[in-house]
Amino acid sequence: MAILQLSNGKVCGNSSEIVRELALFNVQLQHYSLEAPQHWADLLAEDVLPDLEKRQILELCDRQLESLKQETSYLWSDLLVFHPGSSQLHSISTYNRYHTHKAPEALYLLSGEAIFSFIELDGQQVQLLVQPGDYVQIAAGVEHWFSPTASLEFKAVRYFTTVDGWIPQYTELGELKKLR
Repeated sequence: MAILQLSNGKVCGNSSEIVRELALFNVQLQHYSLEAPQHWADLLAEDVLPDLEKRQILELCDRQLESLKQETSYLWSDLLVFHPGSSQLHSISTYNRYHTHKAPEALYLLSGEAIFSFIELDGQQVQLLVQPGDYVQIAAGVEHWFSPTASLEFKAVRYFTTVDGWIPQYTELGELKKLR
């Protein structure tokens, strides 16, 4: 379950309180437990997944989270696999700066942990730690950053509504607020 750290240092672990706080940023949080096959845990523990296993994971998520696809008009999804030796790890630096997206950003965490940060009007940060089973949807145009935790390990499904929706649009305002 997610954990939210408010700008005053208060840590929230109560899901209804977290959902209420995130709504102020136009961010939705839900938790879904998938009914997974027995080998699921072993599969998610692997650093590298062949394409066949990636497709199986995506198909299972699509079947069990079909209501999300219908509610939010997601057209397709892909699987992010990060670990300390990952060739994709360099790409995470594109998301750990303040940015927005033209389309909603939606992510369902399968394993590991990751952090989202959002900016309050006074420039303070609110940080959300997401854990397995957490689904986060950030509305288009919401300023935020994203990063794995220190373990540098997570697997997540990203959901897309447009081809270029996930391309970050970096914000100067966020960079200035970060320097305060």
